[in-house]
Amino acid sequence: MTREYGYDEITRDDRAVLTTGTFDGVHRGHQAILQYLVERAEAVGGRATVVTFDPHPRAVLGGSPVPLLTTLDERADLVETLGLDRVVVLPFTRDLSMVEPEAYVEDVLLGVIGMQEIVIGYDHRFGRNRAGDRTLLERMGAQHGFTVDVIPEQIVTGITVSSTQIRRTLLEEGDARTAAELLGRPYSFAGTVVKGDQRGRQIGFPTANVHPEERRKLIPRPGVYAVRAEAPTGRFDGMMNVGRRPTFEQDGALKAEVHLFSFDGDLYGLTLRIHVLDRLRDERRFEGVEALVIQLREDQAQAKRVLAALS
Repeated sequence: MTREYGYDEITRDDRAVLTTGTFDGVHRGHQAILQYLVERAEAVGGRATVVTFDPHPRAVLGGSPVPLLTTLDERADLVETLGLDRVVVLPFTRDLSMVEPEAYVEDVLLGVIGMQEIVIGYDHRFGRNRAGDRTLLERMGAQHGFTVDVIPEQIVTGITVSSTQIRRTLLEEGDARTAAELLGRPYSFAGTVVKGDQRGRQIGFPTANVHPEERRKLIPRPGVYAVRAEAPTGRFDGMMNVGRRPTFEQDGALKAEVHLFSFDGDLYGLTLRIHVLDRLRDERRFEGVEALVIQLREDQAQAKRVLAALS
């Protein structure tokens, strides 16, 4: 699969059967759309192409960051597993949002990317003031020689899922199980292990302080979670604390710290991918180290039970 990030990397291809969207999360609803796209491309001998955007359009138009369910590379990796041939990433700007629908089709989709067919949802809108729709595309298709394929509504019937819904589930509730159902897989993030103050090691629960590789990446609501971690040396069960460590610090920085159950070694500088499987409890302040250790032992036992049930 080719990955074309930005206008300088785009190679025009008139064989493209494409769809457009942010596709953050590549959740079950997205998967249904993209699988349909692959089927259409195979039917007409085209290249299944997804056109996505970065930064997130809401971050540009709304003026505030949008926590990402997937980085660009994660998004591309997931799309590739669905059988697509090509990912094109357009830089999203205010100027792009102001382009008239006809100009967007002619100058960008046809002129820069190329296409023989476009796959859209039955309610798809695009361009300045969301003025572009199916009718406009069909009229332009007759003029320019591309076809418009509308995804039947029944393809996503029963999948009431959106990226916004999944963000809310993780950020407001920390509900990792529901997020996994909506995504079709456990939520995960990758990060580099950086040096901390080693308090965990001093109390018998050494932790890896995981610094996310992408600052815009969503980290779930503070609390304790059962996790699985992928490391260069293998795959390990563990538990993760997301929070500010109120037992030891006042107004501490938000951190993700992972304790791996069967690992003994040095992870500093390595990259871990953390799969968040279940929420165990809220983060809270303890009166002292002894009370914290008692709770951590209970957390570990609970996490092991949860992870064994999910194996």
